[in-house]
Amino acid sequence: MVGAIVGALLIGLSLGLLGSGGSILTVPVLAYVLGRPEKLAIAESLAIVGAIAAVGALQYAIAKRVAWRVLLLFAPTSIVGALGGAWIAGFVAGAVQLLVFGLVMLGASVMMWRRSRPSSGMRETESARDAGPAKPTLLPLALQGLIVGLMTGFVGVGGGFLIVPALVLFSKLDMQRAVGTSLALITINAASAFLGYQQELDPQTQPLDWSTIALFIAIGTVGSIVGRRLNEKVNQRALKRGFSVFLVVMAVVIITREALRLSS
Repeated sequence: MVGAIVGALLIGLSLGLLGSGGSILTVPVLAYVLGRPEKLAIAESLAIVGAIAAVGALQYAIAKRVAWRVLLLFAPTSIVGALGGAWIAGFVAGAVQLLVFGLVMLGASVMMWRRSRPSSGMRETESARDAGPAKPTLLPLALQGLIVGLMTGFVGVGGGFLIVPALVLFSKLDMQRAVGTSLALITINAASAFLGYQQELDPQTQPLDWSTIALFIAIGTVGSIVGRRLNEKVNQRALKRGFSVFLVVMAVVIITREALRLSS
């Protein structure tokens, strides 16, 4: 139980600090620490991360750091992708989903490391500030939304590690608004994918553990509030690099474990 509580707190902190990373932690905690079956772990992760992200998004919205116009461009294809990913997951073994999850985690670590580069981060922030409000690039955002949605539905990943760079690059948002908009989109994606999973899970043989979901949401919400307040005070470069290294270690463990299961 201690491991679950610590995991829930880290999930909230990562969402509040980085606008991403929550679901990357949630699925392994549910599957490996609490021993939940793979598909249930993914479905429960979607409920947990969606709720925590919603709290974080609300904080950013109150601070007027959510780009609603960009969100409206990103969301439609993302919802379609999330529902499609959940539908595809119904035809795939849970071990395969976790194996793909591990590979996605490796990708997330690379993206997180790249975002930690000071020169890159400065250029992104400065270009957003100098350019001022920019017209969002519709096609790249739509395609990115579809890809992120598919990942959310298939392996339960919110996709913030892809959403934030896309918002900075294609919409020229500063990092604060990109994080706030990312949290709003993660909320939408997670809710869509969670609804999609309800069609795939048998409530009699695969019941959701609502007490665990509620516990994670409560503790994770506290973490997200703390993370939001620490966002402008911590060393972002060190944080992102440390988190990216952690993701690599976790990814190697998950990929090795699930590959051995599939080969046995």
